[in-house]
Order: sequence, then structure tokens, then C-alpha cells
Amino acid sequence: MELYVALKWAHVMGAAILFGTGLGTAFHFWMAHRTGDARTIAAAARVTVIADYAFTLPAVVLQPLTGMALAHAAGYPVTSRWIVASVLLYLLAGACWIPVVDIQRRMRDIAQRSAEAGIALGDDYRRLWRWWFALGWPAFLALAIVFWLMIARPG
Repeated sequence: MELYVALKWAHVMGAAILFGTGLGTAFHFWMAHRTGDARTIAAAARVTVIADYAFTLPAVVLQPLTGMALAHAAGYPVTSRWIVASVLLYLLAGACWIPVVDIQRRMRDIAQRSAEAGIALGDDYRRLWRWWFALGWPAFLALAIVFWLMIARPG
């Protein structure tokens, strides 16, 4: 039983870090974007990229490991519909998050160059922003549903 509790704790902590960091950095970056100030956006993007590598990436890697170990320890078949749905939604979130990390790095670089040159952000930044925003929603919703599936474990 102690292994189960340890796995559950690790899985819940990883989920909280993954979801919380994602939501927190997205909100911070979105608020910076709303200022239209290239220096503010560059600073927010810089911190967002660091947080993705320091917090989100380790959680992304550990979640499936702790999840599968937890399912095994609890005796849940990994073919259970709620586990399969969770995995598919997790993969959807990941498919959105991977390009978002690159988009954030590119937006950071554009904002930094614009700030240094004292010029406004251009169309390339705005195009990346639209992609960043569009990819964020399915990732957020997918993880919110995964949270529900983990709690409800519907049959």
C-alpha cells in the first residue's frame, strides 16, 4: 500500500505541476502580449521557455511513467476506457505543446530583436501568436478532461 500512496502522490504532484505551470505561464505570457511592449513580451517569453524546460518537460516525461505504474499497482487494466481516453488526450495535449515550445522561443527572439531595434512587433510575431493561442486551447481542454477522468474513472 505504501508504494501505491507514493505513486499516487507523485502522479498527482506531476499533474498539478504540469497543469499549473502550463496555465500560469500561459496567463503570464498572454498578459505580457496584451501590453504590446516588445521588452515586456521578450522577458515574459524568456521566463515561459525556462519554465517549460524546468517544470513542464520533467512532468510531461514522468506523468505517463507514474500513471502506468499507478494503474498497475491499483490493479486497473491499462485497456480501461478511461485510461485509454486519458492517454489519447495526453497525446493530443503533447502534440499541441511540442510546437508551442518552439513557437515561444521564436516569439521570444522576435520580441527581443524588436526591443533592441526599438521597432514594433511585425506580422511574423502576430502569426506565431495566433498559432500559440490556437494550440493552447486544445492542450488546456485535453488536460482538464484528463484530470476529470483521473478523478471520476468512469466505466
